[in-house]
Amino acid sequence: MLTVEENTLISRTGPGSPMGELFRRFWVPAFLSSELDAPDGAPLRTRLLGEDLVAFRDTNGQVGLVEAFCPHRRAPLFFGRNEECGLRCVYHGWKFDVSGACIDMPSEPPESNFKDKVRVKAYPTFETGGLVWAYMGPPEKQPSRPPFIEWTELPPSRVRVSKWFHECNYLQGIEGDIDTAHIGFLHRDTRPRPGPGVWQTQNARDNELRRKADRFPRLTVMETDYGLVYGGRRATEDGLYYWRLTQWMLPGFSLIPAPVSARGGTAWIPVDDQHCVRYNIGLNPDADFDATALGGSLTSSPTQFTLPDGTVIDTMIPPGTKANTYGLDRAAQRAGSYSGIEGIPMQDKAMIEGMGYLCDRSQEHLGTTDLAVIAMRRLFLRLARELQQGIEPVAPSKPELYRVRPLDILSPEPELEGVLREHGQKTRVPA
Repeated sequence: MLTVEENTLISRTGPGSPMGELFRRFWVPAFLSSELDAPDGAPLRTRLLGEDLVAFRDTNGQVGLVEAFCPHRRAPLFFGRNEECGLRCVYHGWKFDVSGACIDMPSEPPESNFKDKVRVKAYPTFETGGLVWAYMGPPEKQPSRPPFIEWTELPPSRVRVSKWFHECNYLQGIEGDIDTAHIGFLHRDTRPRPGPGVWQTQNARDNELRRKADRFPRLTVMETDYGLVYGGRRATEDGLYYWRLTQWMLPGFSLIPAPVSARGGTAWIPVDDQHCVRYNIGLNPDADFDATALGGSLTSSPTQFTLPDGTVIDTMIPPGTKANTYGLDRAAQRAGSYSGIEGIPMQDKAMIEGMGYLCDRSQEHLGTTDLAVIAMRRLFLRLARELQQGIEPVAPSKPELYRVRPLDILSPEPELEGVLREHGQKTRVPA
């Protein structure tokens, strides 16, 4: 468990907080590229790491991400006119480009140079992998680009990215991704289904060994410069071990193991201390994407969401929410669906939102299968404290570290080191 003080430190990511400063050393996803209209289209309201922002795509296709309020009289820039390479506040006509510079101030006399002295806070953006990324840290520490995670380098035909808004702290989502033990319970479904399973290989024997493997994995965790890699070892009926190696990458990315080429990943990004966004990533490095390869519905609908303080943001809401109990079907639960909720991401959402806006980790009782969660928390706390002492994290300045893959394998090796010796080349993405 964490102390109350540790839980507060690791959960809060607003400006000036230790974890907020750590997140601000990284490029982080701000929204889907598809959420912005064509050049000169409608602006987008968002909140990121506790800061209210407005995004717009200018005439040249560049994305601006600026403070939500005009520096003149604090009018909301969301209502602005996006035109001629800038966002113009409709209150008095002040206009700002993607860098935050004021490029027109028609409410002042023509001879005035006041516009040259005024800026709106703006953050650099970078588009890759179907996302617009933002860097919100000190300019002198800005990395050259976002990390080279595999899905950011694949052609669009081999990647699918969707976005889900969550009403809970970001850390609850990350912890779910690196908790391999819950797979055999929350996501278990013994109901007969037509056709092969989503992640099944062509080898029926291997599929059966995976299906019947232990549900109490033995965990081994290795810290890396980019985060963690951890292995969950499950014994099988054939004397082999079913290993699932998950890559967790700072500050909020996971690559989920699967025995087939089509795989998944996630990104958990704080909106504020009580809300976050999960980006669902499907990737198929070897072929154009088959939309059926992920299984379950990852659809979401654009909407306006009102935060508790009255701020309205534009986001994407999935079909399952607290209000409809995530589609819980008790009949399906009795018939063989362990949770009675359809779809792995929806099952995860029900659990992590059900913990409350901000989980009280001082009340936990952790077991042996929580080893990766413990390691991740320790890493986060150490990096945040080191940054307070002036020690910068390594990962942001080395995007090439992120060229890694997860691993789902049947192996005779009982130890993680042996698995990596035998299959280590499969966990690296060629540069």
